Amino acid sequence: MTVTLAACQYKIELIETWEEYILHLTKLVEEAAGRGAELLLLPEYAGLVLAGQLDEAVRSDLHGSIAGIQPLLPDWLRLCEELARKHSVVLQPGSAPVRDPDGQYRNRAWLFGPDGLIGHQDKIVMTRFEREQWGIAAGAEGLRVFETPVGTLGILICYDNEFPMLSRKLAEMGAELVLAPSCTDTLAGAYRVRIGAQARALENQFAVLASPTAGTAPWSPALDENRGRAALYVPSDYGMPPSGVFAESESAEVEATSWLVTSIDLAAVAKLRTEGQVATRRDWPEQFSV
Repeated sequence: MTVTLAACQYKIELIETWEEYILHLTKLVEEAAGRGAELLLLPEYAGLVLAGQLDEAVRSDLHGSIAGIQPLLPDWLRLCEELARKHSVVLQPGSAPVRDPDGQYRNRAWLFGPDGLIGHQDKIVMTRFEREQWGIAAGAEGLRVFETPVGTLGILICYDNEFPMLSRKLAEMGAELVLAPSCTDTLAGAYRVRIGAQARALENQFAVLASPTAGTAPWSPALDENRGRAALYVPSDYGMPPSGVFAESESAEVEATSWLVTSIDLAAVAKLRTEGQVATRRDWPEQFSV
């Protein structure tokens, strides 16, 4: 099945009113949908742009910013659902830190479709920044796959792409495409996510779609610097680019928002599992006998 995918290289902008934010996200979704995209992916912590609506003293405080956006999240999620319904698209609007009933904050990514909310996935493994400075807790609900109009999807948020057993679990659960929203402040971090995502595509013989934050945002203590490329990664095999990079934005260092829109036949990727030059997905268990 050929699907058209859109991954956003997303500039972290200071948007100070809810009305401005509605226009911002609506225009962004309309642009991608207008280019034929059936699935739209925004990056990790894209929801933190909501902190721009807080008083300056609150949004400039690392912990105050995540506490301050909690009352704004329900309206944000309703807006995301409305846009997915209106444009008949699958929308993963990035992630946001959410305070759960146990008092812990978790990094959560929601998925919406033409019929509304499909589900959510929490980040499993926390980075040092999240764990040691920000107080974000690991997801406690495990991994999920989501049945959508564009196929069976999994979500690995940023750092989770660097751990092979997580993607292997998604492969065993039937994922055809993994969404990789990310937020990295250095080129080294961007390359870690890229290398991890490409390795996961190679090992499991599925596609990985990546969306990063972009630009500088001195107003945000969490998202002040952002680097990374929007990309679609695939196995290096028959009918696919030898590099494994199916499509990629031009630069990892930009100061503007842009969409990477590309179409791919996911059935052609799946066919590699049985007819490829190699059978990494099939042969995976053999390494454990060593």
